[in-house]
Amino acid sequence: MPLNARHILTLNSGSSSLKFSLYRMDGEEVLEVSGSLQRIGLERGSFGVRDGMGQSLHAEEIGLPDHEAALDRLFAWLPSYLQGRSLAAAGHRIVHGGRRFVQPTRVSHELIAALADLAPLAPNHLPSEIECLRAVAAAYPKLPQVACFDTAFHASMPALARTYALPREVRDAGVERYGFHGLSYEYLVRELRRIDPEAAAGKVIFAHLGNGASMAAVRNGQCIDTTMGLTPLGGLVMGTRCGDLDPGVVLFLWRELKLGLQEVDDLLNQRSGILGLSGSTSDMKDLLDRAASDADARLAVEVYCARAAQQAAALAASLGGVDTLVFSAGVGENAAPVREQIVRRLEFLGARLDADRNARHEAVISAPTSRIVIRVMKTNEELMIVRQTVEVAGLQDN
Repeated sequence: MPLNARHILTLNSGSSSLKFSLYRMDGEEVLEVSGSLQRIGLERGSFGVRDGMGQSLHAEEIGLPDHEAALDRLFAWLPSYLQGRSLAAAGHRIVHGGRRFVQPTRVSHELIAALADLAPLAPNHLPSEIECLRAVAAAYPKLPQVACFDTAFHASMPALARTYALPREVRDAGVERYGFHGLSYEYLVRELRRIDPEAAAGKVIFAHLGNGASMAAVRNGQCIDTTMGLTPLGGLVMGTRCGDLDPGVVLFLWRELKLGLQEVDDLLNQRSGILGLSGSTSDMKDLLDRAASDADARLAVEVYCARAAQQAAALAASLGGVDTLVFSAGVGENAAPVREQIVRRLEFLGARLDADRNARHEAVISAPTSRIVIRVMKTNEELMIVRQTVEVAGLQDN
């Protein structure tokens, strides 16, 4: 491998994890390694690295008291892998850009200060992401860094879709619907435009169904509505998050069950969703395997699919119809029974599934009689970070 090969580092910092990948720019983007540091701030932390084919390169149990320790471990390992080859840039997934950051942006002291002001909008994510930005700047002072915002894709939504029915003083404080999973949607839009430009120019509902889940209504490549709102807690039922909820439930939890703020946060974000419904797991595959004999598992799957279909129907109303439905992310790409249940509830819109194609996870799973083309597409948020980083850092022709 040539020593002058350009490498892009991607970083995705969560509340208790740090995921990373390293891409080589060699005419096209080539994934060399990916990995993660897990259970940051908890017992039994771990550090693992895999090559581009998924083979383990490194695995260890390690104490990770905070994100600083996790970043120190990553930066200690990285030179041993690069062996004299240099990084060209680093791209970061930033969960929330507020109203100000609506496109990927070169990292600066001013940007970091502005993100600190936005921290109340994403207290579980932005502080660790800011720490990551600062750590990279300290370890690689001359390395260009790019912030890639998960909310930016949704900045094209009209005021009708962004606005909550709340008093102006609350809305003026930044309380509105921002949407998330934007890096996934941007990647999917570009891919759909590549394989079917006519479909990409039409009315498309993208369903990013993973442990976190959302949908976006897209017309001619522009987002006009989405399911998540101010935070990633709203919208669809998810692995551990409740999704849309009567706000009175929060008041009940506080007033009648005497739960404190942190307890409510933990309940809605970490103990709800299909985990809360099933009482046992947030893993959709496990629930599907047990659904025939376990009533709680069956209910969890049914509620997940019913809410998803309801939200898809609402997005179809926002679009004024739908031409294409795209399933993506872990559940969307791999759980054929989930896709079947959702599409069955959308038959009134003219959606029809080909059962055999669906079972084989083919690229197009709609029946010939379907008025909606139904696709399964693999998403790649890390690759989208790489592409945005290359564009913003001006590395296309270097």
